[in-house]
Amino acid sequence: MRAEDPSAVGAVRRLATELAEASGFGADRTGQIAVAVTEAVSNLVKHAVEGVAVVRPCPGAPSVIELVTLDRGPGMPDVARALRDGYSTSGTLGIGLGAIARISSHYDVYSVPGKGTTLVMRFADGDLPSLPPASGVTRPIGEEMVSGDAFAIATSGPATTVMVCDGLGHGPVAATASREAVELFLSSPDDEPTEILARLHRGLGHTRGGAAAVARVTTGSVTYAGLGNISGWIAHGDKRQGMISLPGITGHHGRRLRQYVYELDEQATVVLHSDGLTDRWNPATMPGLFARSPAVVAATLLREAGSRRDDACVVIVRSGHDR
Repeated sequence: MRAEDPSAVGAVRRLATELAEASGFGADRTGQIAVAVTEAVSNLVKHAVEGVAVVRPCPGAPSVIELVTLDRGPGMPDVARALRDGYSTSGTLGIGLGAIARISSHYDVYSVPGKGTTLVMRFADGDLPSLPPASGVTRPIGEEMVSGDAFAIATSGPATTVMVCDGLGHGPVAATASREAVELFLSSPDDEPTEILARLHRGLGHTRGGAAAVARVTTGSVTYAGLGNISGWIAHGDKRQGMISLPGITGHHGRRLRQYVYELDEQATVVLHSDGLTDRWNPATMPGLFARSPAVVAATLLREAGSRRDDACVVIVRSGHDR
């Protein structure tokens, strides 16, 4: 939801409250979430440029509620200072940030002066459960309410497997293909990436089809298989390396499927995204971003490289634990 009008504050608060109640959160915790969400979204409305708020069940941990806020400015020159109680500077998102961080079960923030801020807060009713070292975000084209892009995350021991599907076209028909891809992926996510992709290729024949890719990340390596124009990358420091997706349309046209194995070091981040993001993003222009949590990286990349002229999806995976 765009957070550029005061009405957005109440709308996002209601969504968060409904999610908390549906998840069985107690009244006290639900009230705390309402306070934190109100403060965070109010800051967007009052001080940010092109503010957006997302509230949802946390990917990979549906019992946890996640709030993501992002904007295009003005950014915070000193995040640590902004987290101190009582700090307030006109034109920044510092108001109340320390208080809402304490209410959350987990938070992370990335901010660059003049470019904007991404804030992720997660709320559990009790101890925060173990979270997968992966997250993603989607956004529909223009003013559409449904995205034709989708992703899914599965964990098994040290391995995290993710799938991205970009349904052909956009809107509800494209979303039908991507939702079917998610169901097919989750039916047996421990299969080899090529086996998963082959299952999608067979199963999407009655839909428009689309582009799809599967990546399995373990300590030290990523195994990747893609069909169509899903982009796969390995980011490290200020550099990145591309992974190979074969040409075709999942569900309709494609050559023999193959998977490729790439080495990962401890600081590497795996990025998958649809063509709703430009390939021209550069880690060097976003200093420190890839040290942040996967949810913050995904939302920030969507802001920096996403296009409003197409559905967009980006998923981030790390070989270590989420931060």
